[in-house]
Amino acid sequence: MEKLKYFGTKQSDVFISNKIQILKKEIVKLNFYLIIAITNTAKNKGISAVCMDSDSGIITPLADAEFLLFGPKQDYRYKLPLLKAGVTPALISYVCAKLINADVVVVPIGIRKSPYFSHLNIEAENSFPSECVSTGKAMQRFRVANLFDKGFKIGRSSQNPIFISESVPGGTTTAQAVMEAIGYEVSHLTGSSLLNSPRKLKREIIDKGISKANLNTNSDPFDIISALGDPFQAFSMGLLIGARKKGKMVILSGGSQMIALLALALELISSAEKKLFADNVFVFTTNWLVRDYRLNSLLNLVSSRHDVDLFGIGSCLDFNSSKYQELLDYERGYVNEGVGAGGFSILANLRGHEYKEIVSSCEYNLERMIDMSQII
Repeated sequence: MEKLKYFGTKQSDVFISNKIQILKKEIVKLNFYLIIAITNTAKNKGISAVCMDSDSGIITPLADAEFLLFGPKQDYRYKLPLLKAGVTPALISYVCAKLINADVVVVPIGIRKSPYFSHLNIEAENSFPSECVSTGKAMQRFRVANLFDKGFKIGRSSQNPIFISESVPGGTTTAQAVMEAIGYEVSHLTGSSLLNSPRKLKREIIDKGISKANLNTNSDPFDIISALGDPFQAFSMGLLIGARKKGKMVILSGGSQMIALLALALELISSAEKKLFADNVFVFTTNWLVRDYRLNSLLNLVSSRHDVDLFGIGSCLDFNSSKYQELLDYERGYVNEGVGAGGFSILANLRGHEYKEIVSSCEYNLERMIDMSQII
């Protein structure tokens, strides 16, 4: 039996039951996308849980994608990030993706290095990261428009519902930046991969960027992403809008980065489209993000601004019973979300897999990771 948490616009039990039944029917049809991207915002020391240097900012998303696709392996190519605590959420995503037989398409943008594994080419293989938010010139506008158009075409041509996940070091900072540029007061609500969010550092970086960006009341989402965003936002906004224009359900699997994406999309589409657009968009996330008020408040801010109902689901996966510190660290507030972990675990539960089964499989695969020196 499914065990889930609900957040966002208050809904009746009948409404929730109907939505869950729709989701159950659509799981087997889903097209899964993992968008991996780089923003030079992550190079600011202390902004991300990932230990950033000249190489790790590029390697981390590739390592997450490799692990999601293949799980623990002796001959891995990309080293997983060195974290102060916890373990990559790609572990949860891998376990649950296997349980539901998800065929994930990896979309690398701005990675510079072309992955050895199968992936969807969106830009030239030597595409580059977006600049730091503090520059106020993160990306050229024509690049943002080009990424949007490519995402839109894929979404618009899809015959199936879509699942969007991400691995973007520094992405919670770009999420906060674009939402503030839109007009939201969210500095106390946006997430972080760190136990204690570096709010002062984020504030300094974002303020510098906004002061240099030359945005005004006529600025549209393309201008905002160009000034303060990242490649994931540009492409995924197109993917989301294209799929909804085709009438396909979209699952946004993540935390504040996905809500920022939803906020950008709602700014771009016409008022007449908004209610229908929002009707079949779901935000899926982890227990660790949904158990406090912030993500719920963030989603409700977007809902209120556009007068639409927005619906979120939180997984009830927890590691309180685990004997492994790397998993117990999630309960202490480390890592929280990423690589679609919340969404994959929700879908696995909806397919009939108990959370204790997921925990057991995470422990087994963690042991394999240790044996193969994928983590120390």
